[in-house]
Amino acid sequence: MISRAAVIMNPIKVPEDFRDTVDAALTKRGFTDTLWLETTEDDAGTTMAKRAIDETVELVMVAGGDGTVRVVCAEMARTGIPVAVLPAGTGNLLARNLGISLDLEVALDELLDGTEQRIDSVEVKGDELDTDRFVVMAGFGLDAAIIADAPDGLKKHVGWAAYVVSTLKNLNHPFVRVEIIIDGAAPVRRRARTVVIGNVGTLQANIPLLPDAKPDDGKIDLVVLAPRRVSHWPRLALSLVLKRMQEGRHIERFTGQTIQVKAATAVRRQLDGDEISTGRILTATVDPEALLVRIP
Repeated sequence: MISRAAVIMNPIKVPEDFRDTVDAALTKRGFTDTLWLETTEDDAGTTMAKRAIDETVELVMVAGGDGTVRVVCAEMARTGIPVAVLPAGTGNLLARNLGISLDLEVALDELLDGTEQRIDSVEVKGDELDTDRFVVMAGFGLDAAIIADAPDGLKKHVGWAAYVVSTLKNLNHPFVRVEIIIDGAAPVRRRARTVVIGNVGTLQANIPLLPDAKPDDGKIDLVVLAPRRVSHWPRLALSLVLKRMQEGRHIERFTGQTIQVKAATAVRRQLDGDEISTGRILTATVDPEALLVRIP
């Protein structure tokens, strides 16, 4: 029987009663001597996850923004220790895609009384970037600009709707010429507003950016969005909301195990909702079934 858990949390993201709520749920199920670890401004979870591994806990619970979840999951890959993702951030994208409730108490019941599933992790490399991992999405161009320009204060008060404000601000984001190589095949060259590589496919508001993406299929998916004019965005946005986004000249999708995207010039980039250094290249390779997670 599982007897000890580690809880890694971003203290800025969790509610005041978070620790009491989680502790009560763990105690009810026989957990003892829980290891409580808080992230810091300089460490989003790397040191905390390594300590949890060293302490040989049987379960790691993580609560924070998508960036905190990404960092912890990167460390937990290939350890065999299950990770339970608790909703606490603005996006909660991994939780959403795993079908976890965004209500903390409900999520605790779902996860502690749920089952385990192996999902893929994605190794990523690039210029000006140390080898890293993500579990949700990586993006070039407009996608990264939207994430970076969403005001923190607005995110705190209105949640994911803050990204709508940032999207409107960046609708005229410049095109970038990209070269895409899927599993070593001949390069595909496109002119795009944004390029997103996904391990899962659903955004906030249940919008399926990559409808065929599954976290446990041993593949990663890529979407290229290229509306030529600002006036094309409303139709594209409506098709997203109505889940009728068909491929055409404004959108293309690709699937593979290794995907490299190379931009003609340095652009903004993001991993799981965190802006990283600008650069020209991202190479993503799926690591099948690398992460063990708790699901409802």
